[in-house]
Amino acid sequence: MSTTAHPSAPKITFVGAGSVVFTQGLLADLFAFDELKSAHIALHDIDAERLATARAAAEYIAAERGARPRVTAHADRREALVGADFVINIVQVGMGEATRTDFEVPARHGLRQTIGDTLGIGGIFRALRTFPLLKALGQDIAEVCPDAWLLNYTNPMAMNVQYLAEATGLTRVVGLCHSVYWTVQGLCELLKVPYEEVTYRAAGVNHQAWILRLEHGGEDLHPRLDALIAEDPQLRRRVRMDMYRRLGHYPTETSEHSSEYVPWYLHHDSEIDRLRLPVGAYLGIVDENVAEYERTRDALACGAPLTVEGTMEYAPQIIHSMVTGTPRTVYGNVPNHGLIENLPARGTVEVPCLVDAAGLQPTRIGALPPQLAALNRAYLSTTDLVVRAATEDDPRHIRHAAMADPATAATLRVEEIWQLCDDMVRAHGDRLQPGLRGVLAL
Repeated sequence: MSTTAHPSAPKITFVGAGSVVFTQGLLADLFAFDELKSAHIALHDIDAERLATARAAAEYIAAERGARPRVTAHADRREALVGADFVINIVQVGMGEATRTDFEVPARHGLRQTIGDTLGIGGIFRALRTFPLLKALGQDIAEVCPDAWLLNYTNPMAMNVQYLAEATGLTRVVGLCHSVYWTVQGLCELLKVPYEEVTYRAAGVNHQAWILRLEHGGEDLHPRLDALIAEDPQLRRRVRMDMYRRLGHYPTETSEHSSEYVPWYLHHDSEIDRLRLPVGAYLGIVDENVAEYERTRDALACGAPLTVEGTMEYAPQIIHSMVTGTPRTVYGNVPNHGLIENLPARGTVEVPCLVDAAGLQPTRIGALPPQLAALNRAYLSTTDLVVRAATEDDPRHIRHAAMADPATAATLRVEEIWQLCDDMVRAHGDRLQPGLRGVLAL
């Protein structure tokens, strides 16, 4: 993956800028770099109030950071994209209403979810309602800013990046997630070692990558982690600690996330109790995000101060590296193409990537340990079927994806899975591409 040199004052377009809290964090990170303080920030959202709030927040953060960017707001997406060097996608199609559907309809069928944004029924239908937007976005980028890098934050990451590669033909695409960074930060806090002094490597798939190396001063930190877990029974009451003890490698997402990608936990009341799993947890996060947006909107309207904090997200680091040539290693989600040899070539994998003025270069990992690759292959099998449902316009593949999904298949009989998919198709209606809207009674 390569790119041409970028201007010293790049144009950075935010698609879905009305996700104001996340937009704020990214802008705080961008404006922390002196070389990006004069960037053109183009904000796009289809919600006029949220777009106006995002613009006011951008101008406030710029002032707080001593930046003098050009900030523009656009209801029209193509207008926002014209001449963009970087496009940051943070869209959530359907917002909280659609997310609530993703939980409430499966719950009526007896299916438990915690986050529902990556795999499972929630991930499947979040992807299917996002794909039409991604296709249109890809077409716009190809026509009005073909040299731009698309930095995607929208989940489900693996499904969206694979769809972008197969349905739009865009090649300057990388999916970004903070899970590896914050997982290592959390382990460093637990082990009482400075993050800046730790050497680590992770690889796998988004939200189910694995810590393959974790060292401090040449010392492997895993024996110290093992000792802590042995001493503290409360540490053992977490899904990813349980997975680490059994698989030998620590997963890079929270226990709430991790529980949804395997068949072992959510189907059993005793495991939910043992591992303290908060079923339906994401609905509370959705409500808090809305409340936080409203607090930000109201503070801006009355001139009250906002807290401006950086988030250590990868997109600002990537932009800075490409603009200035400063080399960095980030974790990116990219098409596999042999990077992890025992995972499917078509799948999206999460690996370390070198980024500098020459672009973004993923690292070839080789083979994962077989037990890790087995779980990642199950994940990518579901992902591939969801993408094929859209690219082949085949509604049967929606059902096939749900049948292949580990947690869904562990909970529901096959007839129940098909009935659930029919109910989800009805519930999401016009958000899906036309060929996928029918029910399929056998």
